[in-house]
Amino acid sequence: MTTEQPRHDPSTSPVRERIATTLERARARSTLLTDSVDEADLVAQHSRLMSPLVWDLAHIGNQEELWLVRDVGGREPLRADIDELYDAFQHPRATRPRLPLLGPREARDYVRVVREKTLDVLDATPLEGSPLIEGGFAFGMIAQHEQQHDETMLATHQLRRGEPVLADPAPPRTRIDATGRVVVPAGPCEIGTDHEPWALDNERPAHTVWIDEFAIARAPVTCGEYMEFIADGGYERRELWTEEGWQHRQEAGLSAPLFWRREGEQWWRRRFGREEAVPADEPVMHVCFHEAEAFARWAGARLPTEHEWEKAARFDPATGRSRRYPWGDAEPTAEHANLGQRHIRPAPVGAYPAGASPLGVQQLIGDVWEWTSSHFLPYPGFRFFPYAEYSEVFFGSDHRVLRGGSFGTDEVAIRGTFRNWDYPIRRQIFAGLRLAWDTGSTGPS
Repeated sequence: MTTEQPRHDPSTSPVRERIATTLERARARSTLLTDSVDEADLVAQHSRLMSPLVWDLAHIGNQEELWLVRDVGGREPLRADIDELYDAFQHPRATRPRLPLLGPREARDYVRVVREKTLDVLDATPLEGSPLIEGGFAFGMIAQHEQQHDETMLATHQLRRGEPVLADPAPPRTRIDATGRVVVPAGPCEIGTDHEPWALDNERPAHTVWIDEFAIARAPVTCGEYMEFIADGGYERRELWTEEGWQHRQEAGLSAPLFWRREGEQWWRRRFGREEAVPADEPVMHVCFHEAEAFARWAGARLPTEHEWEKAARFDPATGRSRRYPWGDAEPTAEHANLGQRHIRPAPVGAYPAGASPLGVQQLIGDVWEWTSSHFLPYPGFRFFPYAEYSEVFFGSDHRVLRGGSFGTDEVAIRGTFRNWDYPIRRQIFAGLRLAWDTGSTGPS
């Protein structure tokens, strides 16, 4: 038996209003990604690397029910019988099509009813009193979870065969010259956060790190630059690859980014069911860590560490403070970054001058995830919250950190401290790279 909490008027609370709006935005996107294909596409597995879209949809609802309806709200379970089916740790993606999953109609009905219950819980819950609900954390965690699965479903759309079902306006054109590099001065920098209310456990706690002077490219590596790497025999030159990378290149038969093909002198790509010439001025994507590392070595550079990336993105030399975003503390807008599936492609480099960091580094947020050289490890003083399976079980040398988000990342699921991670062989994600260089200066001793 549960005791109903007194109801709260969402209009009196900016936090409640933000939660409701953020949850609604996530659900609208989930609906678009699942309603845009027929039932056969919903239940199909388009790649062994991905779940059927209908699994993602019901999993979104199940996580929302577990955390918000049952845990925060103290309500009776709606579908305890499906918890095991939608436990991502119980069933690898490759085996999920063989499970007795909810069908498309059942899944849609389920997530609809869960959302109705969630909004009741939101109205009735005081957003204080425990770490899980303070500032609406649990609601923000679930909104981020849904948007992360929406990005995963968008990647599944890219892998599916068939006619295009997603449309988008063209991204903005290049507005400024974003070539070259900038020097980031040596010195201490705050990494991570203690104050971001919806930051996830692996972003915490804030801590100070000394970072030697380095240089970083003003923009991500473009498709045109990557074509030069291919033309110069980058995939055949053993000296550019690590032993692990070379072995994977050979075993996987890598010769170009995923979804690229060549006809004569022209490179083409498949993008959400469309065949188009590869645009030279867009950031390259669908490259794995090993490809990114080989390109960097070919260019006489290296990949940045994740600490270097975060300093380039957040550090303000005028104040010595670390910002929330490269442009400041304000939430992202369409002028700052290419986020939220507004466009289903990266924008050309130099398209978002309003999103630059104080040092003039461009497009650090949005467009493409950027591989770093860092393994995914806990920060000093890390404590898992609210469950170990979000971050802790992935720590170690198996995964590399990616930073910055992509065009498929929603604003609620990205910030200057956000850490993504994946296996170094993964290419279906919207990932590219940015170059860094040693300068030889370590600052005062």
